[in-house]
Amino acid sequence: MLGLKKGVKLIKNTSIARGGGRELDKHFVLLICNNSLTKNGVGNKINSLENYMNNCNNIMNKRRVSNLVQLNENEGKEMNIKYYIKNSTHLNSQNKINIFKIDKKKFAIGVFERKKPHMNIGTIGHVDHGKTTLTAAITKVCSKYDRGTFKSYEDIDKTPEEQKRGITINATHVEYETEKRHYSHIDCPGHLDYIKNMITGTSQMDGSILVVSAYDGLMPQTKEHVLLSRQIGINKIIVYLNKIDMCEDQELVDLVELEVRELLSFHKYDGDNIPFIKGSALKALNDDPSEYGVPSILKLLDACDNYIDEPQRKIDLPFLMSIDDVLQISGKGTVATGRVEQGTIKINEPVDILGIKDKSIKTVITGIEMFRKTLDTAQAGDQIGVMLKNIKKNDISRGMVVTKIPNMKTYKKFESDIYVLKNEEGGRKNPFSSYYRPQVYIRTADVNCAVILNEDTQIANPGDNIKCTIELMYPLAVSPGLRFSLREGGKTVASVYNYETRII
Repeated sequence: MLGLKKGVKLIKNTSIARGGGRELDKHFVLLICNNSLTKNGVGNKINSLENYMNNCNNIMNKRRVSNLVQLNENEGKEMNIKYYIKNSTHLNSQNKINIFKIDKKKFAIGVFERKKPHMNIGTIGHVDHGKTTLTAAITKVCSKYDRGTFKSYEDIDKTPEEQKRGITINATHVEYETEKRHYSHIDCPGHLDYIKNMITGTSQMDGSILVVSAYDGLMPQTKEHVLLSRQIGINKIIVYLNKIDMCEDQELVDLVELEVRELLSFHKYDGDNIPFIKGSALKALNDDPSEYGVPSILKLLDACDNYIDEPQRKIDLPFLMSIDDVLQISGKGTVATGRVEQGTIKINEPVDILGIKDKSIKTVITGIEMFRKTLDTAQAGDQIGVMLKNIKKNDISRGMVVTKIPNMKTYKKFESDIYVLKNEEGGRKNPFSSYYRPQVYIRTADVNCAVILNEDTQIANPGDNIKCTIELMYPLAVSPGLRFSLREGGKTVASVYNYETRII
């Protein structure tokens, strides 16, 4: 074989007429050159391909590529580089071509172009109400308008455990576009056992799609997800009333809608005016053109564009990103993923990693990607992965932050005003006293803590607003006004109510 770089495979050497090879578009990135390319030339070229993919702004465009790699004079004359493109309709039928398959797991396949406002939304709701099916249906509909790549149910719930049990365990990210916006979509788990991953997912959202089965109605995780969305600070929710084709009784559908609107109003959402889209995600996934099929997805996307407000990004502040996952990429290094909370970051900039551990870690950003596309600069709101220089996977973990804030510190103790949830709100039945030990959820972190009541408060009863001190088991990057929630035994027991978190 031609000594090709790992992850690149020569598929064939052939002539393709104009418009041919359309089936390849979905599966291959094409590198086009004439048949006189030498074996050594191929090897040298592919060895430099990764560097090219990370730096060339012409990737995926129809522009002429003049400097793919540095070539000596003889190779330059011998090679006739045409285009590096995805759309095979631009192939030159007079030339022989080499088609190389690029392993997308090992290479970015383009440069992210910021042409539209970027938003983070996602699906929330009870287990088996159709969140993942809806996510797959959205990507399929968008792919027909060349605004995204179709992700099947199996592509979204991709771990063996998820496929075996038929439920979502980890929050999964997909991307698509509408006429107005570029969306990062988070498919959150609905099962009670994986609520921690759901909280991590919703903490990254600007708005959410509440999926409710019209056949089943309100269920426990429906209520809890709405509560958590309010606590985390999601201000706009759209409702997709799924499985509408299974309900023959219109009165039952109307009753479910009424109950959902009342629930949203109870949690201080605009329940009377929130968009309700009735449909069947399964019908849409199967390309059903009827009212509850594909048209329901188009209505949903239109509601997302027009109802969910574009947030004011904190771009002018120093960079801060909370880590939600850590990946080890073979041959490349350690990648930390997460949503940029504030500021901007560029390649080769130094950063600090703080939290969980007593000492901060200094490193340098060597690469930035968003949905397998490279970025020169990431900004607040972007869901990204950053390559970290000289960092091992075990050095960092979820809940830590990557930041450029000067002299940022971590803390194990802070004061706050919290609201203790009532039983009917999903909280505890019984009161608690000082040194009560729940889990605290801050950004993407969840750690054990102790709640110490003020001296003038002996007992915290459900429904009370109280002042307290939170003592953390591990240090976290806590800042004034930070949102958090306290959970125990699968229930949210308290949350900060006026965002007056104070460092002590």
